[in-house]
Amino acid sequence: MSFRRWFLTALAASTAVRGEPVQKAGLQLPSNASTHRDAVTQLFVTSYEAYQKYAWGHDDLMPESLSYVDDRNGWGASIADALTTMYIMGFTDWFEQAVNHTATVDFSRSQTNDTVSLFETTIRYVAGFISAYELSEEKYPVLVQKAQEIADHMVYSWVGNNSIPYGYINFTDNSPTVTTTNIAEAGTLTLEWNLLSKYTNNDTYRQLAEKSVLYMANMPGDPLPGMPAQTIDPTTGETEGGYVTWSGGSDSYFEYLIKYPRLTNTDDNIYADTWLTAVDSSIRTLLRNSTVGNHLYLADYDGNKMISHVGSHLACFYGGNWILGGKMANNDTIVNYGLQLTDACWNTYAGTATGIGPETFAYISSDGNYTGGAAPTAEQMQFYNEHGYYITTADYILRPEVLESNFYAWRVSGDTKYLDNAASAIKSFQDYLPTTVAYTGINDVNNVTSSKIDDMESFWFAEVLKYLYLTFDDPNHISLDDYVFNTECHPFKAPPAKSVYGSAPAS
Repeated sequence: MSFRRWFLTALAASTAVRGEPVQKAGLQLPSNASTHRDAVTQLFVTSYEAYQKYAWGHDDLMPESLSYVDDRNGWGASIADALTTMYIMGFTDWFEQAVNHTATVDFSRSQTNDTVSLFETTIRYVAGFISAYELSEEKYPVLVQKAQEIADHMVYSWVGNNSIPYGYINFTDNSPTVTTTNIAEAGTLTLEWNLLSKYTNNDTYRQLAEKSVLYMANMPGDPLPGMPAQTIDPTTGETEGGYVTWSGGSDSYFEYLIKYPRLTNTDDNIYADTWLTAVDSSIRTLLRNSTVGNHLYLADYDGNKMISHVGSHLACFYGGNWILGGKMANNDTIVNYGLQLTDACWNTYAGTATGIGPETFAYISSDGNYTGGAAPTAEQMQFYNEHGYYITTADYILRPEVLESNFYAWRVSGDTKYLDNAASAIKSFQDYLPTTVAYTGINDVNNVTSSKIDDMESFWFAEVLKYLYLTFDDPNHISLDDYVFNTECHPFKAPPAKSVYGSAPAS
């Protein structure tokens, strides 16, 4: 099969030694690292104190209007997402306060009239609680109890013999919203639900999460080998359309394919093999270099055999994911592609007036500039000719993915340019994100006087500030050889690594 031919070739070309650590040995931080780390800590303190004062117990702070929004069922998403970060930073008093509050929340019913997202609730609440339980040396069993309280309703997302769960459920009567979902929503559960089974001695959660992924990994007729179409119907089990992307709606399905075997050391190679096949398809079909700057991007595939020259902040996790997976597969080719992808994503920060990257962007490669939308304007072309990409959606909503990949690149390569990138981002956040209290997103990253977005997303606590903090923290603290991060940057303890992940080459 295509995967095995590629895998053998790649292993032969790889110079890595089997079973070597993910992190570069002997990483040394420069003398100014603690200054940057302290600056991140202060961003957290300012943000969390404002949340405590104006939005305590609610999901997100609205820092401009000094109010709150409950867009994650009113269970306190910012508390769930901040738990692991505050523990890592050493805020034990706040941690205990947060755990004590969590113990009082009734997760058996939504505090709003909204249905419950299987995906969002898993990656924020279930993951945040289980990770905090592990980090605190299993001192607070109520965290597992609350994660189970949530999951015991979400299991009803699987109906009858369906392998694929519906994406939303009404906790009042445990009825799902019967509509299509996507491969990310259905395929980003394995890390969290496996650990929930471990700590509750109830294997149902693991079985359900694995069933979804194994079904999708074995579906015939993928538009590209190892890469299912983005939309899937749980009722029929069939995909719809043929759109393939590493961006939202598909992203963390691919992310977890390689992270799950690292967390579990499973002997079932289908997870890692499917990830390697998807990477192979991406190398063969989706990699594109910009005609200006020679930046390396992963294009989308629109199902009509058309390459869409688009990128997004969300998709920029792929650099770090390829760096990690390449190390796990002992494949330097994948690692090097991951580093190049990370550098191109960082360039979307470096090119703007604020030094912060946009929500979406596009580019031109040797095969054209097709995006599925309008052709670039004269102003966009001028920007492209200066920077090697052009902005298509200019806002920044406190997303973490570029800094996530930058963190992996630093920990694996040891190149201090990634520390410089992170320091630059901290300075930009200090300069352009402050508002009435705390920090918030902006509507135009290429305008230093941009208007603000009145929402401090919970992933600001979970992801942005944690990735930045760990970039400048002792590399042995939360090492990539000891932990696996979920897609919301909640770290889970991992067993000692296997020598290689994926099928061994034939002799």
